[in-house]
Amino acid sequence: MRRLRNVKIVATLGPASETYDTIRALFESGADVFRLNMSHGSHAEIKSKHTIIRQIEKDLDRPIAILADLQGPKLRCGVFENGSVDLQNDSNFLFDLIDKPGNQNRVFLPHKEIFNVIKASDSILVDDGKIRLKVKSVAKNQIKCIVEIGGRISDKKGINVPQTIIPTTALSRKDKIDLEFACNLGIDWLALSFVQRAKDVNEARKLAKGRTSILSKIEKPSAVTDFNSILEVSDGIMIARGDLGVEMPVQAIPPIQKRLVMACRHVAKPVIVATQMLDSMVDSPMPTRAEVSDVATAIYEGADAVMLSAESAAGNFPIDAVKTMDNIAIEIENDPAYRELIDSTRSGQRKTVADAITVAAREIAETTEVTAICCFTHSGTTASLVSRERPRVPIIALTPLIKTARRLCLHWGAHCVITGHVDRFKKAVISAARAAKKYNFATIDKQIVVTAGVPFNKPGTTNIIRVSPVDEKLIFSGDHE
Repeated sequence: MRRLRNVKIVATLGPASETYDTIRALFESGADVFRLNMSHGSHAEIKSKHTIIRQIEKDLDRPIAILADLQGPKLRCGVFENGSVDLQNDSNFLFDLIDKPGNQNRVFLPHKEIFNVIKASDSILVDDGKIRLKVKSVAKNQIKCIVEIGGRISDKKGINVPQTIIPTTALSRKDKIDLEFACNLGIDWLALSFVQRAKDVNEARKLAKGRTSILSKIEKPSAVTDFNSILEVSDGIMIARGDLGVEMPVQAIPPIQKRLVMACRHVAKPVIVATQMLDSMVDSPMPTRAEVSDVATAIYEGADAVMLSAESAAGNFPIDAVKTMDNIAIEIENDPAYRELIDSTRSGQRKTVADAITVAAREIAETTEVTAICCFTHSGTTASLVSRERPRVPIIALTPLIKTARRLCLHWGAHCVITGHVDRFKKAVISAARAAKKYNFATIDKQIVVTAGVPFNKPGTTNIIRVSPVDEKLIFSGDHE
C-alpha cells in the first residue's frame, strides 16, 4: 500500500461507489481520502459508507482519512406555475418575497437577507451562471432586474450574488445537524461550504468541539478577499473552483489557485484543488488532454491533494478515474522540472526550533544518502512541518494516535504508521528503523533521519534530530515499540 507519489488523492463516494468491493478497489487504486458529500444521501447511507471505510482500514492495516463536506446555505429561487419560463435578453424580471409560483415576470426568492444587502448594478446569476441579470433597483420586498443573458429558468434553480456579502452564517440548520452527526461518527476532516469570512470557520469550530479538523472551501469572492484571515483559523483549505468560477471571471481562477496554494504551503496547512478535474471521465474511460494538464498544474504548484467529485461518486468509471489521477501524479513527480518548481517555491519563513529541525531534516536528506525522514508526532505538527518542506525523500509519520494518523493522510507525502507509545528517543529510533524496513522505504545498512520532540507525547516540542542506520542490530533490538 505504499504510494509511488506524494500528492494525495481525494475520492468522493456516491451511488457509483458505495459497496465494500468498490471502495476497497478505489483505495487500492490510489485514493487516500474519502469524501462524504452531506448534500446527497441520508444519514443512514452516510453511516454505511463510513462503516465500510473503517472496515477496509482495519482489513488493510492502513489509516484512511474521511472528509465530510457540508452542503452550506445554497441559495435557490422558488417554483414556477408551469415548471419553468424562458427569459429573453433585455427583458425585465422581478425577484420578490411573495411565496407563490412564479411566471414570465417574477419569481419568489426565499432569502430575505439578500434584499437587505444587494444594490443596484449588482449581478444575479442563475443556474451556475447560465443566466445573468443586472439589478436595476431594490425595494423592501422586491429586486427589479434586467436580463443580460437569457435562458430557461426552472424550479428551485441555484442563485449566485457574486458582488454581495450576505450577512448569514455559513451553517444552515441542516448543516448544524449534519455537523453533529458527522462528528459523532468520527470523521477526520469537516469541509465548510460557502465560507465568506473567518467568523464562519470559528462558528463551526465551536460546534465541532475539537472532534474534527476544519477545512474551509474557497468558493466565494469574499472568501478570496478575506483569505488570509480564513486561512489563519482553518486547519486546511479546499479551492472549490466550481462555484468560484461562476461568481468570478473564469480567467481569474488560475492565478487565484496558484496564490492560495502557495499561501497554504507557507503555513504548513494542507490544500486540496477540486472540481471538474477529470470531469469527462464521468462518461468516458479516458480524460481529455486539457483535464490531464489541469491535474498536472495543481501538482506542479505543490498542492497537497487533488480531488475527484462526480467522477468517483456517480460516474461510469470511478476506479479508472482514480488510476488515471494516480498515473498523472506519478508521471509529474518524476519530471525533473517538478522538483525544480517545488524547490524554487519553498517558503523561507522559519521562526521556531521545530521549523529549524524540519528544515535541517530536509537538507540532510538532500545532501546525504538518507532514504526517508521519519517523524514522531502526537498532534501532527511535526509531520505537517516536514510535509511543508516537500523533501526529495519519503516522509514516514509515526504516531500512537489513530486520529492523528488519519488526519495526516491529507498531507503531502505523509505515509502514516501507527506505533506504540514511545517514552525514550532510543525507542523512537528503533520504531522508525522498523517502519522504514517494513514498508520498504529503506533496506538494511541504509540511513534514515529521525525527528521527534522531547518530552514525548507533548504537542509542539519538536527539538531533536538524528541520522540513524537501518541495521539488523537496531531492528532486532530488545527494546519494543
